[in-house]
Amino acid sequence: MSFWNPFKQKQHTDKTTNGDINTKTSDIHLRLSDNLDEIRKKLGNSSDIVIRQFECGSSRIPAAAVYADGLIDKEMVDDFVMHSMEFEVSSHTEKKITNSNDLLLSILSGDTIILIDGWAAAICGNTRGGQVRQVTEPNTQVTIRGPKESFTESIGTNVALIRRKIKNTNLWVDTMQLGEVTQTDISIMYIKGIANDKIVQEIKKRLKDIHTDSILESGYIEQFIEDSNFSLFPTVYNTERPDIVAGNLLEGRIAILVDGTPFVLIAPVSFFMYFQSVEDYYQRFIVSSMIRLLRYIALLISLFGPSVYIASITFHQEMIPTQLLISLAAQREGVPFPALIEALIMEFTFEILREAGVRMPRAIGQAVSIVGALVLGQAAVQAGIVSPAMVIVVSITGISSFTTPAFSMALSVRAIRFLIMFSAAIMGFYGIAIISIILIAHMCGLRSFGIPYLTPLAPFTLEDQKDTLIRFPMKFLFSRPRLISQKNTKRMTRDD
Repeated sequence: MSFWNPFKQKQHTDKTTNGDINTKTSDIHLRLSDNLDEIRKKLGNSSDIVIRQFECGSSRIPAAAVYADGLIDKEMVDDFVMHSMEFEVSSHTEKKITNSNDLLLSILSGDTIILIDGWAAAICGNTRGGQVRQVTEPNTQVTIRGPKESFTESIGTNVALIRRKIKNTNLWVDTMQLGEVTQTDISIMYIKGIANDKIVQEIKKRLKDIHTDSILESGYIEQFIEDSNFSLFPTVYNTERPDIVAGNLLEGRIAILVDGTPFVLIAPVSFFMYFQSVEDYYQRFIVSSMIRLLRYIALLISLFGPSVYIASITFHQEMIPTQLLISLAAQREGVPFPALIEALIMEFTFEILREAGVRMPRAIGQAVSIVGALVLGQAAVQAGIVSPAMVIVVSITGISSFTTPAFSMALSVRAIRFLIMFSAAIMGFYGIAIISIILIAHMCGLRSFGIPYLTPLAPFTLEDQKDTLIRFPMKFLFSRPRLISQKNTKRMTRDD
């Protein structure tokens, strides 16, 4: 269902200014005044819709320029209107519109429309501009070394940022509009000959199957096109960095850009992609490999830290060294809660402080989260609610979760941690093992647009191990991921 009801189409037989007789089908009126009245009616006499009337060409034919104030570049509008006045009606070579729906959509997209009396069509000029946020440094994916630019809310600017990095004719961009009411511009970017054509067609199909009234952010699209809506693991990657998008395009992945948001979607993905930072490729391979391994160790601590402590204290005291066990028992002597409740109190407190720090004004948010954690942790220990050891465990767990480069995966890890904690409190290490097996089996069954989620470990691809848990030197990374790009798989030629 279209947002604007189409006008009744009718046959027009009219004499144009050059004396020719043209018969054409159009739902745009011949009279200029009727068209302007129709635009005012359809747009509710909105105050930001500007109508400038003038006379066009040497024949002094009445004409009007229509545009939405705030969505246009005024200098471009002036140049476009002056250009229209210099030529006869029959001499125009700009884009012609004969459909009223397209006319209204062009106006609301920032184009300028020229309507001419006696002509059942409109001339459309691209004058999109207005106030947009300038390119700034990334806020969510900060790096020490690398480009200091991030996407903005303008889809045109975002496409340009990617094209500056990939100056290749095979970088293709397909556009569409989604949202019956919002008519949001969507761009699909991929490198022809590297990207898998079947995955490209599947992404386009899923996008075309979206039927909703609004698309306000790329998160809307992510939830519509992801493979599993009920999985705790994300199957679509999002980023605000142009260099990350460029790197993934060169590996054969597809980018989805949405007008009005600085976060670009990337698909297909694998689990290990969420623990790789773009800075891994800017540093020497030894440093990058050490840091990448550190992230995986931090992942294990973030997932299993509180659970291992709960299981050890509750069921497996014999596995704790005697001196440490005596120390832990002395600390817990006055604590009235079991280890699970103790851990939940600290975890929920930490999560509340973290969320408060994010939502509060930036000037005080960080100070509140840090000071709040220190004060509440010390007060809880002195009050005998929790033990000092639990404060240490929860603190290390929370800090470890910040090492995950992708925020969406960090959120998933935070949720999964609570499931493992409950399992550990019920069945000890046996419960942790059961949950771990279930999670691994679930990930083995996950797909991202047909690509196994645990690739390249399951299925195992030997060549791709050079850039999974560790990173080999750049000159040894000969090929692209095998399951992602199945055509042009070579990054470089081997120098035998």
